[in-house]
Amino acid sequence: MAIRAVFFDFGGVIMRTEYQSPRQKLAERFNMDYDEMDRAVFGSDSARRASLGEITEDAHWAAVLKRFKQPASEMQAFRNNFFGGDVIDHNLVEYIRSLRGKKFHTGLISNAWSGLREFITSKNLIDLFDTVIISAEIGAVKPSAKIYEVALDQAKVGADEAVFVDDMPVNIEACEKVGMKGILFNDPEKSLSRLNHLLQIK
Repeated sequence: MAIRAVFFDFGGVIMRTEYQSPRQKLAERFNMDYDEMDRAVFGSDSARRASLGEITEDAHWAAVLKRFKQPASEMQAFRNNFFGGDVIDHNLVEYIRSLRGKKFHTGLISNAWSGLREFITSKNLIDLFDTVIISAEIGAVKPSAKIYEVALDQAKVGADEAVFVDDMPVNIEACEKVGMKGILFNDPEKSLSRLNHLLQIK
């Protein structure tokens, strides 16, 4: 069956932490290492609940600030420092746009908090996608089969007509279990070369 729909993850694929220095400096400020700071933001119970849409993104950040004994007025500065090294891959953005020109359905499947849709809209990225599936909006996170099934249903394609690009092996394994093709995004050039081969794009 020919591929009709191409889905992409956001964090770790379209937007990646290219510079660790801002997050590293934030960690040092609280006598932590980089991985500990990463877990404090992404690995906490409030992060899990925000990813499922049980609490808002702001409620999660309020919990993070409380852990670090910081006032609510510091929320934006803390977030800016944490994400200060994250960069949007504009070459990949243009590649996704080119897929739409070739009549592929393009979709986003992201484990993300409630603010992602507003963020990608503010960065003029929302128009890259025919469908946008955000875990906080549907109450299911990768690698749950439900999030892929919702994506396929909204795209109106069968699993064997879809491919998903993600940077986490567990999420690739999960999409393949529901019948989709998977491309592990571990090197931009090589990953897109594998995708082009699958899509039969020269």
